[in-house]
Parts: sequence; C-alpha cells; structure tokens
Amino acid sequence: MTLYMPLFRSCTTLRTLTQLHAHLFVTGLQKDPPASTKLVESYSQMGDLQTSRLVFETFPSPDSFMWGVLIKCYVWNHFFEESISLYHKMLYHQVQVNGFIYPNILRACSGFGDLGIGGKVHGRIIKCGFDTDAIVETSLLSMYGEMGCLYNARKIFDGMPMKDVVLWSSIISCCVENGEASEGLDLFHRMICQGAEPDSVTMLSVAEACGDLGILRLARLVHGQVVTRAIKSEGSLDNSLIVMYTKCGDLHSAEKIFRNVTQRHIASWTAMITCYNQTGCFQEAIDVFLEMQESRVEPNSVTMMVVICSCARLGLLREGKSVHCFVIRKALDADLDFVGPALIELYAEFGKLNYCEEVLRVIGERNIISWNMLISLYAQKGLLKEALVVFVQMQTRGLMPDSYGLASSLSACGSVSSIQLGYQIHGHVIKRGILDEFVQNSLIDMYSKCGLVNCGYKIFETIEQKSVITWNSMVCGFSQNGNSEEAIRLFDQMYMNGIEMNEVTFLSVIQACSHLGHLEKGKWVHHKLITGGLKKDLYVDTSLTDMYAKCGDLQAAQGVFNSISERSVVSWSAMIAGYGIHGQINAAISLFNQMVDSGIKPNEVTFMNILSACSHGGSVEEGKLYFSSMRDFGIKPNTEHFASVVDLLSRAGDLNGAYEIIRSMPFHVDASIWSALLNGCRIYRRMDMIKSIESELVDISTNDTGYYTLLSNIYGEGGDWDEFGKVRSMMKGLTKVPGWSTIELDKRVYRFGAGDTSHLQTNEIYRILDNFPTLALEQGCDVEYR
Repeated sequence: MTLYMPLFRSCTTLRTLTQLHAHLFVTGLQKDPPASTKLVESYSQMGDLQTSRLVFETFPSPDSFMWGVLIKCYVWNHFFEESISLYHKMLYHQVQVNGFIYPNILRACSGFGDLGIGGKVHGRIIKCGFDTDAIVETSLLSMYGEMGCLYNARKIFDGMPMKDVVLWSSIISCCVENGEASEGLDLFHRMICQGAEPDSVTMLSVAEACGDLGILRLARLVHGQVVTRAIKSEGSLDNSLIVMYTKCGDLHSAEKIFRNVTQRHIASWTAMITCYNQTGCFQEAIDVFLEMQESRVEPNSVTMMVVICSCARLGLLREGKSVHCFVIRKALDADLDFVGPALIELYAEFGKLNYCEEVLRVIGERNIISWNMLISLYAQKGLLKEALVVFVQMQTRGLMPDSYGLASSLSACGSVSSIQLGYQIHGHVIKRGILDEFVQNSLIDMYSKCGLVNCGYKIFETIEQKSVITWNSMVCGFSQNGNSEEAIRLFDQMYMNGIEMNEVTFLSVIQACSHLGHLEKGKWVHHKLITGGLKKDLYVDTSLTDMYAKCGDLQAAQGVFNSISERSVVSWSAMIAGYGIHGQINAAISLFNQMVDSGIKPNEVTFMNILSACSHGGSVEEGKLYFSSMRDFGIKPNTEHFASVVDLLSRAGDLNGAYEIIRSMPFHVDASIWSALLNGCRIYRRMDMIKSIESELVDISTNDTGYYTLLSNIYGEGGDWDEFGKVRSMMKGLTKVPGWSTIELDKRVYRFGAGDTSHLQTNEIYRILDNFPTLALEQGCDVEYR
C-alpha cells in the first residue's frame, strides 16, 4: 500500500481518483484495509460522499479505523445526524471503538445539538477508559462549551493535571462563546501567571472577550500583550483587534490598524466593513467595499453578506438586488449558504416575502440559519400562521431548528394561541436537552399567552440562574392572565433579593396594580421607579397614568400625563379613558380635541375610550358625532365600537335607534351587542321590542352565561315562564365565571366574591349587609328592590 500513497496524493480530480480506484479493483488491492480506508477518505475530500459510503459498505469487514474514517468524513461534511447514526451502528455490530473516533463523534453531537447523546458518549468514554486521553478530554470540553454547558466544560478543565496552550485556548473560547467574557479573561490571567505562553488562537478569544465587555482600557492592554509578545497572526488577529476596538467605541483605533495592515486580504476588508455596519456607519461600509473593488481584491461570500446587510439598513433595494446579481455573476455563493440569510432580511425589509421564499427554495435544506430567519421575520411582521407553516416544513425535511428558530416559533405559537404545536415544540426541546435561557423564556411567554400561566411558572421554577428577562417574562405572564397578586409577589421577591429591574419589570407590576385597584402599592412602585434612577420611559409613564386613573386618583394620573413630553396616541387614549371612568365627559372631549389639534391621529382604542366616556356620561349626541367621524380618520368601526354606541343609545332610551345601528352592522352581531340592547329593553320595559326581535335572539350562540341570564330574567319579569325555561336550558353545561370585587384598606387589598366566607370578619360583613336597607333608609336614601 505504501507504493500507492503518492498516487492518492496525486489525485487532484474525481476522474483521476476513479481511475486509481479501478486500478486497485483490478489488482485486488481494494480488499486491503488501508487502501479501502484511503479511498473512503479521498472520495469524501472530493465531495463524493455517496461513493465513499459505497466503498465502505462493499468492504467485507470494516475495522475500527475504517469506521472512524467514515464517521470523520461525515462530520467534515456537516452530516452530524448521519455521523451519530453510524456510531450507533458501529456499536450494534460490536466493533471496538478506539480513541480516534471519539473527538469526531463529540463534534457531531455538538453540531447536531443533542446534549442527551453527548452525555451518553461521555459516559461510554469514561467506561472505556479514554477519559484520561488529552485529545478526547479537549474534545469533551469543546462539546460542552459549544452546547452551552459551561459548568461541565470547567469541570473537565479543572480535572486535567497537564494544561497546554490548546487546552487553555479551548476553555477561554468556551467562556467567551457562552457570554462569560469576564471569566474568560480571568482564565487568561491565570494562564499567564502559570507560565503558559499564549498564541494567536488564544489572543483571538481574549480580544473577543474585551470587545464583548466594551472596556477600552482592557482592549489596549490586550493589544499591548500582542505587541510585546510579538505574536504573529497572519491577518486573523489583526481583524479581531479591529473588531475589538470597534466594540469598545474606538473606531479610530480600528481604522488605524486596518490602514497599517500592509497586505490587506479579504478578511481584513470584510472585518472593516463589518465594523462600520456594527457602529451604524452603513454608508462608510459601502465606501470601503467600493475601495476594495478598486484595489482589485476579490470579495468572498462573507463580504457580500455584510454588504447586503448595509444595503438593507440604508433602504437600498435596487443596490441590494445589484449585489445579489454580482454574487450570481461571480459565482461567489451559488447555493446562497452565506448570503441567503442576508438576502432574506433585505427582501423582507421591503415586504418582498415572495422573494424571501424563493431564496429559501434555492437554499433548500443546507442552511438552517435562513429557515430560522424566515420564521423570525414572519413572526415579527405578524404573519404568525406563515411562520408556523415554515417551522413545520422545516421539521418534515428533517432539519433541527436551533434555539433562535425554536424561540421564534414558540413566540408565534403564543401569539396565535396554538397550544398543541407549542406542546410539540416543548417536547422537542426536552428531547434534545436544550437548556438555552432564550428558549426557556420563550416557553414561559408562550404558555402565559395561551392562558396556561401555571405551566409557565413550573418552567420558571426549574431555571437556576434567572436573568431579569426571565423574571420579567413571569411577572408579565401573571399580570396578563389576571394573576395580579402573584405578579406583585414576584416583584416583591425581586426587590427583596436585590435582583436587577428594568423598565419592563416596572411596566408589568404597574399593570398588575391597575388590575387590582391597588393604589398604595402602585404609589410605592412609582416611588421605587424614581429612586431606582431608571430613565423616563413613555410606556411606563402611560401605564402609570392608566393605573392612577383606574385606582381612583385622577389628580395623580393628570400629573403623570402632564409630565410626558412626547405623548403617543396610547398616552392620550389612557388619559381620555381616565376621564371617562370618573364621569368627566367634558374633560374627556376637551382632551380628545386637544389631541387632534396637536397633530396626533386617534386610533381604534382612542375612539373606544371616548365612546365609552359618552356612554357613561349619557352624552348621546356627542357619542353619535364621534362614531360617525371615525371614517374621517380612516378608521373602520369594529364590534366593540358598535357595542358601545348601542349601549349609549340603549341607556338613553333610544332603543329604535340602537336597533337600527345593529341592523346596519356589516358583520355578524354577537351576544355582547344584543346584551346592550336587551339591557335597555329591560330598563325601559320594552317587551314589545323583545318580541319583535325574538327570532334573531334564538340564533345567538355564545358561551357567555351573562347573556343567557339577562335574557331569562327579562322573560321572567314579563311572566313568560316558558321562554324563561327554554333560555335556562341553554345554559346547561356552561360555567358561570364568578364575579368579585376588591377594596383597599390600610395598604392592603381585600378580594370578595359572591358567597365568599374566607375573610376573618365574615360574620360582621354579612350582618352589615343584612341591615343595609334599614341603614340606608335611616340616612334618607331611596332603596329600590329588584
């Protein structure tokens, strides 16, 4: 076989390799294990993995080394799932596994993203006694680091007695890649103190850590280490230093290093263009690209990816298309593996979603990033069903979504309340052992939006290291699902434990106080918001306005509203609603007019609030006027607007007018609108109208027990007990949602429901209620029994 090794090295094309293969077959040397193993490897290097697998499968009894070479070939070609399948097949055939195979199979586990299989391989390594092999241990360290298990990576590192520069570089890289830049720099300091000499690979990770921290002083110290130790980089380290200085806000130093590079390769130009992009200097990025063209340096696919991103940020669709054509003409990225995601982002920016789908069709199954990006873009633009369709297509093609794609899909599930698909994605996350915080936060959010906040809380409790985003997700989940007391309890827990809070935290807990009517707690939160030194935030101020208004302190609501310098339509709407709640219809109308005069266009919510204010204030003519003026602002009335107008007219006794409004509705009339009319009929004793619309009431189908209760009571009061019985029979199987009220006494909120006996002073409360009519008459109040 030694005689034929130079011939293998001389095979520069698939054709010459095939000729050599035929010669080996004729001479019978294809049965020689080294020759067949070399054929397996050579075909793989030529890109013909299918023939490589065929050579392997036609060999009578492949040894451990040949299995290892085939697995390595699959890993090189990024067929990680197939590599793992081969490993399992090898174990099934009871082929002895040698240490040469484990580094490749560990790489396959991290590439496939399956921590569960990785843990099993680790266990087998220990069982077979390869856990003391330095190369295998380094591979284990890298696998855990790439999969975000920094604790396991550190445990392996700390247990190794001899640590060379490769091992130090690996653990530093693991820390930096997992967002622990400070820990990476601490390890670098330990490395220097223990006398290990860093190389360019080490300094690449150290420079990245400095950039992540954004501390310019540290960046200059690292640059000084590179210079004093005369570490040669061959361009890659210079590029990392350029990026490092850019992240630290010293673009001048980055430009200086770039200009001092004597021979600028593609990577140097690409690094500088990327840095301009990252600092928002998109035009400068385009200018450097044009300068690169003038220098006759041919760009690569990565360069073009960055330039396409610049075009997207500058809104240059035509130029972006030109770059796309340039890529095709120069055959820089025929399969769009690199520029595909950037092109999808470019075309999505201009709403060209059909172009996005065409790019994805060209990419096919090779680039998971593009699939993830399209899912995310669909979700961001509100095309949630389309996002989930792409996710399902991805699964049917056997693609494994990463944490980014999973989080985007979970977000879409929550927004459309697709709990069944959410369950399936959660099962997929558990099966693959994904412990990514990004995914876990998305799971909490998804369950909360689907109304299963307790499921979200179970996930929350399992997370050991909770970030402020995790806490916010749970507080917001409780608040949005009406579990306001739990939201406030979590906020108090954050405060007591000194956990960092941001604007989102305060926004959620203020909304919880608003739902409970907990004024004193709301004031306390407002105080902590001010003393915490958080900058003014429009969303928080608007939420405070709403909270004070709903909790009865209209003066405080006005104070917060007046302090908002740049008011949004949401801020104006919140204050209009506040005036409406307090019955100050004139103030609400005045503020609405002031809003329009200031150039702010009212939206659907604004009109809903002003119509509600008119309804509660009995301002019929004003309500009609605002309802008719909606179309002047380009707003189409929805069901809630119609229900509010019907309620307004019904309360005022204009039942015929309310009925005409219902008849004019361009869409299906639901139970809420009929309830508004029925309530007016009941108040004004218009049984004749109920009889005339009886046929329309029969067709109503709803789960709202309030509608059926109201209708049956009307029939009962009119003495029509047959109809009363029919309506009551419709309520069978429906559960009435219990009503409840809250009252705040001595900075504490008490909650009461019908028939509630949980309060310590229940007997005294019911005694007062029993005597209430007598007490009211003694005070000169009119008491009406219904």
